[in-house]
Parts: sequence; structure tokens; C-alpha cells
Amino acid sequence: SMPSEVLLKIISYLDAASLLAVGCVNKRFYELANDNGIWLKLYSSSLHPKWTIWKMKSKQTETVSLGCPAVHDKKPGYWKKEYIFKQTSAFKARVMRLVKFLDPYTGLPCKNKEAMKVSGLCWIIVLKDKNGKEHVVEKPNLSFKDTSVTILWYGTDWPCLDTLSTLKLFGVTPLLPGQSRPPNKNGPRRFSLIAEYHLANLTESSVAVGADELVQLFSLSPGLLVGIWKEKNEIAFVMANLHYNQLLERSILGSATVQYVPPPNKPLLDDIDSEYGLHDYTLHLDLHGRNCMYLCGSFKYLFCRKRDIENGYLRLRVVNLQDNRKHLPVIGTLGICWETDVFKGNVKDCFVMDLTLLDETGKPFWCFSAAVRMELSTKSSGLYDYMGHIYTAGYSDAEGTVCLEFVWLEETKEYIIVSLVLYVSTKKVNSWYGTNY
Repeated sequence: SMPSEVLLKIISYLDAASLLAVGCVNKRFYELANDNGIWLKLYSSSLHPKWTIWKMKSKQTETVSLGCPAVHDKKPGYWKKEYIFKQTSAFKARVMRLVKFLDPYTGLPCKNKEAMKVSGLCWIIVLKDKNGKEHVVEKPNLSFKDTSVTILWYGTDWPCLDTLSTLKLFGVTPLLPGQSRPPNKNGPRRFSLIAEYHLANLTESSVAVGADELVQLFSLSPGLLVGIWKEKNEIAFVMANLHYNQLLERSILGSATVQYVPPPNKPLLDDIDSEYGLHDYTLHLDLHGRNCMYLCGSFKYLFCRKRDIENGYLRLRVVNLQDNRKHLPVIGTLGICWETDVFKGNVKDCFVMDLTLLDETGKPFWCFSAAVRMELSTKSSGLYDYMGHIYTAGYSDAEGTVCLEFVWLEETKEYIIVSLVLYVSTKKVNSWYGTNY
């Protein structure tokens, strides 16, 4: 029963976050909270004095905003949108400045954690069933590595697997960052779609990574691992592996419905003869099991001759089977650790591979973080230095393929990497360099 003029006067004392909350009460409050005069005052007060076009003191702001053309000539909510756009643009610029500092070792942003803290970034998954109902899962556990972050969600109230249709992974940030109070879970937030996965026939359509006594692991590209209870055939946990390359951009710069698409690479002119092929690549390879690191290696001066290009792929040989000086020992027993509220486990004979391939200028050329399974090969080791079973592991996507060979040494209880070869798609190379290999 209170007159709108009185309500409008009361609402005018609220800050931006409270205005957005009030607008969710009902239709009348939404219209009042969209008032251009209130939002123009907030917008002008947020401007630096030398940039404001009104050039007025704070006491004059309210008087002018109620009668100036900037209020009456605009549709309701115009200045609210302008204020939010200005705040989010300044926030994104601030975060992107942090990730410009690159680690000379990996070629990736070295201040990812600081940028995530400044942005208030978190990640959630949204499970959608076949009837359109959505189930939001928050509060993940984070595990940071040199080139990736592993995000683990678990709970006791997962929807029935048979009823689910899709899973969406979002980066979530406060809609109005930089406010004096910490971000509120129930406050206004901005969603950036990172990836969408189809869960229909999950166990048949996805790659089985491994299993232990309690769960089975299934991998969905890119970088998602779903743990299924063996007894109930229900979701136990979801694990996402996100590579630092474009991590913040994908988590912040996308929208709730459209994924962020990075700009195309601007190739540098190369004065090397084309017959020389590709050269001076650098590879960083991490193998881990979420909580433990098995291998962290760096390989420089990788190259590919013209004769190494066939069937639409360029071959980069990193570790040669015949050159035992470059063979790599793997620390520990390979496996992926998982946990829930009650149970913990370790699925053996699989691991998470973080690959970062840098071009000759040090820019990330091909990057991923994904779960990989190991398989026992039918052939036995023909090497005099190592006598034992051979295991193979591999990863493949639209940009390339990775092939690994391990030898298991029973005497020392360790794996040795005796072969590592990368096959990079010529389509990827041509689009990156603007050439035609």
C-alpha cells in the first residue's frame, strides 16, 4: 500500500547489489529497482571526475538525474545495464592484466591463483534431467598443479544417472566484483559456459578409464572424469581437469549459453627454408593422479622434418625407444585418487596428463589436461636394459595425438617411459601459421 514515490526514495539509498536483489521480489519492485535516475546516480558516482560528462558535485547528482534527458530519453533499465557493463569490463581488464605475466618455464600465466582470488572465480556443474529440471552442484575441492587445476565435486544427493541428459561446466564470478563485502552465493553472479557434455548412455558412449572395488571412471572430452558407483550405477563424483592456457578467459569471458572462443593466432614471418620444417618446439609434460605428481618433464628443441609429415600429421619424437639416455623414470605407482564424503580410493593404471606444447616463440600451441588409461601391450620388451612388460597409453583430439610406451621393472617396482611421440594435425599447424604443410 506504500506509494511508489516513497518506495523509490527508500530504494535510492541502496547499493547496486541490493538493488539487484530487490528487483527479484516481484514485478513492482523490479520496475522500481530499474529506475534510471537511481542507476544514473550510481553510474556517475563510479566515474573518475575527469571523465564524467556531467561535471557535478555529489549533492547535485540526484537533482540533475531526476530531470535530465539522460533519464527520460532512455528506456527503463538502460543505466542499470550501462553500470553493470562498466563494472564487469573494468573487472575483466583487471584480471586479464594479471594473466599477462608469463612463466618463462611453461609459457603460461604465472599469477593464475592471484587472478582467481581477485575475480572471486569458482566453478559449478549443472546437471539437467530429461524433463528439463536442473540440479546445481557447488563447493568443489581444488588441486593446483604447474599447468592445470583439478576440480572435484561430490555429494550424497546426486540425481539418478538414468534420468540425466546433459552436464554443463560453468565458471562463476560475482556480477559486481570489487564491492566492499565478499561475494554472496545467493547474490548476483555471472556464468561463463566452459563445456557441455551429453550424459545419455554415458557408460556406452564415453571412454572407460579404469575401476577399483567401488567405482568406475569414464572420461568425456574435454577434460571431464565421471565416477560411477559399481553397485548402484549412480554418480559418485565428477572431476574436471582444466589447463591453465585460456583457463580464466574460458571461465570469465564466455556467456551463460555461448563458450568463449579465443582469437586466431597472428603468425610471425619465418625466414627459415620451408624444407627445414617446423623447429624449436618446447614440450612440458606432467603426469599426476590429482594428489600426487608422477612426472614433471621439459623437452626443448623439438623439430619436424618435411619427411616426417604424412597422413595429415606432423611427427615430433620426444623420447626415442632406441636412445636410453632420454628414457624417463616415473615416480610412484600410477593411479587417480578420488574421494567422497565417506569413501576414498585410487584407480590404478591410469593418470592425468597435462601437456603444453610451445611454438618457437614460446606461445602455447597445443594444450590439454585429460585422464589417460594404460593398457598392457601384447609385445614384450626387446631392450637389453629393461626386461619387463610393456604398457601403452595415448590421448587423441582434433588437434593431435600422443603415444606413450612404458616398461614395468619388477625389480625396482617402477615404470620407465621408453617412447613418447606427438602427432600434430597439419590442419592445426596451417591455421596457426597460415601455411600449407
